[in-house]
Amino acid sequence: MEEEEEAIGYLDKVLEDEDDSEPGTPTSPVSPFPPGEKGERDAGKGLEMRKLVLSGFLASEEIYINQLEALLLPMKPLKATATTSQPVLTLQQIETIFYKIQDIYEIHKEFYDSLCPKVQQWDSNVTMGHLFQKLASQLGVYKAFVDNYKIALETAEKCSQSNYQFQKISEELKVKGPKDSKESHTSVTMEALLYKPIDRVTRSTLVLHDLLKHTPADHPDYPLLQDALRISQNFLSSINEDIDPRRTAVTTPKGETRQLIKDGFLVELSEGSRKLRHVFLFTDVLLCAKLKKTAVGKHQQYDCKWYVPLADLVFPSPEESEHCPQVHVIPDHELEDMKMKISAIKSEVQKEKANKGQSRAIERLKKKMFENEFWLLLNSPAIPFRIHNRNGKSYLFLLSSDYERSEWREAIQKLQKKDLQAFVLSSVELQVLTGSCFKLRTVHNIPVTSNKDDDESPGLYGFLHVIVHSAKGFKQSANLYCTLEVDSFGYFVSKAKTRVFRDTTEPQWNEEFEIELEGSQSLRILCYEKCYDKTKLNKDNNEIVDKIMGKGQIQLDPQAVQTKNWHMDVIEMNGIKVEFSMKFTSRDMSLKRTPSKKQTGVFGVKISVVTKRERSKVPYIVRQCIEEVEKRGIEEVGIYRISGVATDIQALKAVFDANNKDILVMLSDMDINAIAGTLKLYFRELPEPLLTDRLYPAFMEGIALSDPAAKENCMMHLLRSLPDPNLITFLFLLEHLKRVAEKEPINKMSLHNLATVFGPTLLRPSEGESKVHLTLASDIWSHDVMAQVQVLLYYLQHPPISFTELKRNTLYFSTDV
Repeated sequence: MEEEEEAIGYLDKVLEDEDDSEPGTPTSPVSPFPPGEKGERDAGKGLEMRKLVLSGFLASEEIYINQLEALLLPMKPLKATATTSQPVLTLQQIETIFYKIQDIYEIHKEFYDSLCPKVQQWDSNVTMGHLFQKLASQLGVYKAFVDNYKIALETAEKCSQSNYQFQKISEELKVKGPKDSKESHTSVTMEALLYKPIDRVTRSTLVLHDLLKHTPADHPDYPLLQDALRISQNFLSSINEDIDPRRTAVTTPKGETRQLIKDGFLVELSEGSRKLRHVFLFTDVLLCAKLKKTAVGKHQQYDCKWYVPLADLVFPSPEESEHCPQVHVIPDHELEDMKMKISAIKSEVQKEKANKGQSRAIERLKKKMFENEFWLLLNSPAIPFRIHNRNGKSYLFLLSSDYERSEWREAIQKLQKKDLQAFVLSSVELQVLTGSCFKLRTVHNIPVTSNKDDDESPGLYGFLHVIVHSAKGFKQSANLYCTLEVDSFGYFVSKAKTRVFRDTTEPQWNEEFEIELEGSQSLRILCYEKCYDKTKLNKDNNEIVDKIMGKGQIQLDPQAVQTKNWHMDVIEMNGIKVEFSMKFTSRDMSLKRTPSKKQTGVFGVKISVVTKRERSKVPYIVRQCIEEVEKRGIEEVGIYRISGVATDIQALKAVFDANNKDILVMLSDMDINAIAGTLKLYFRELPEPLLTDRLYPAFMEGIALSDPAAKENCMMHLLRSLPDPNLITFLFLLEHLKRVAEKEPINKMSLHNLATVFGPTLLRPSEGESKVHLTLASDIWSHDVMAQVQVLLYYLQHPPISFTELKRNTLYFSTDV
């Protein structure tokens, strides 16, 4: 509906009286006569005006033909290479991008060649209405162009991203200047030139309006011009809905159409607190706004907080960036807690709906969910993105992903390649521009799940296995690595990172990762060049800034991904191709504890069998992995949280299962995250959880007790009820995790973080014991998981527990569980 209003408004502008058309455009020269002067009404003066209008139009027609020529110039060489072994574009892509441009060029060249002598050898009786009538009758070519316009733009954009040669061509097309001009040529982008034909029909229609106004009704041209105007107006009203309304904002100081290029919600750090802003990037200005609070039923509006003309906008380099107050980062465990709360509310909403609950109760839950999600959206971003106005003020946004930061920066820098002018908007101009934001915006809702319709895809819950194979397309040798991001709770988070492949143009990583998905719909791959220069420290977060070489995103289609087989794919980014494979395991499948068929190994084998065979109290695998982590991984940031490379973990698993003599050598050489991952995998693959299926319901009840003494009594009694190998191993692991948490200032792993990682691994019951039918994948991420985390946290926060003390002290709580 909004777009219809936009289109109608646009059409009205075209068809309204000449007095309201844009001043100073070649189609509507400003009248040399003061308004109301008698001479203006005089027929002779009217014919003089006809000549002025036509001269102005002819000059703009020459510019238009030069623009079309510039667009056609690369078409022939591109076609010539299309049939060679190294095509820049395929014939199909060329046909799509340059569709109908040749025809439009020929129509206008013929029109210009016929009109030019008539204007140059002017005489008042000259007729040229038939030329305009012929031009109007050929508008069908424009209809075909408009129908294809959107796909032409998208194809050009995709080809630019995947082909460096074409990107260079499309960023700088040379347009010849007019004959009398001092400028030999100007540089224009292909995107800007592809919009010119759409703009041209509008201009021609305005000119017909002007000509009719200054042509006497008895002139032979009058009926012909009337006919041409009728055809043009009918044509315009038929195509208006097809014209992208984002193109028609307001004019820039140079008289060009100001277009909205990109908009979205960003978190701004303003006066020490986080504020959600809607940021709009126009052709020549960045505008930061917030939605005004309006009364119910009132039209919503934006309030401009600040704007920076792109001519004045600079990105301070990390070392130049002045030191700003330390950004308060919310601890990970608080963010995790909030995710669990949201998941729990989600489950309640689903249950209410399933039980046909009261709509008021559902609305109340949804409101609570929105508040929690909004808090998460505001508090999770921590990546600084600073913008500086060269006239003084700096602004700081916090983003959750390097991908967004790079997208915004690239979009701004692309616009800054054009010839931009600095300016100051008057209060009226600012009001008009801010007023246009509401209609032009492309992002309508804050990205939280409670804003989604019920029928929208809930995303995937479970584990995505990704192998990053290799990359090609680098121009020179560099130290290269990739990171993987997935969306979670409305924003993107970085989940894995390959090792750095040194000094190469064709890195071969071949690393596999297991990424946990929490309602995810997209996977992003970012390719970086590693920077080892210590001087390039970012003062906002004390991290060295590595250079993004390319980035790409794919949708996680449940049908395509949910197969047992690996699905191979290539992601193209700025001429770089990254090859990867992926497969998905749903959460209920990945939660299955499947006993090993091979009882000689250690994975998937009962802990009592392993300790008896080894004649040990704690399985060898647990002791060795913990010893290695304490030796060289206890200060590693994100130890146990960061994924290890899956192929490394599988190699370690095979060595432990085979009881290979080379275990210790292999452990000392292996990446520490792979060793931490092997330990987690061992506990996850036990045929029953370390804290046993039998005791699981009692642990759930014990942790829910309110009285501290009763809780203590119960929780200690439950430990005593565990089989000895399970209890000794659990206490051994507990002491290790406490030692890891002591290094929290360095490794950023608190007791709560560790409980979140290990709680479900040590407590989650086996498939057979999990009688509760899960209606929703996200249910698993609610009450049960929270309780599992709380149980482990209880023991982690408890004073040291000794096996002998525990066994000796049978206390007064002896009822069997």
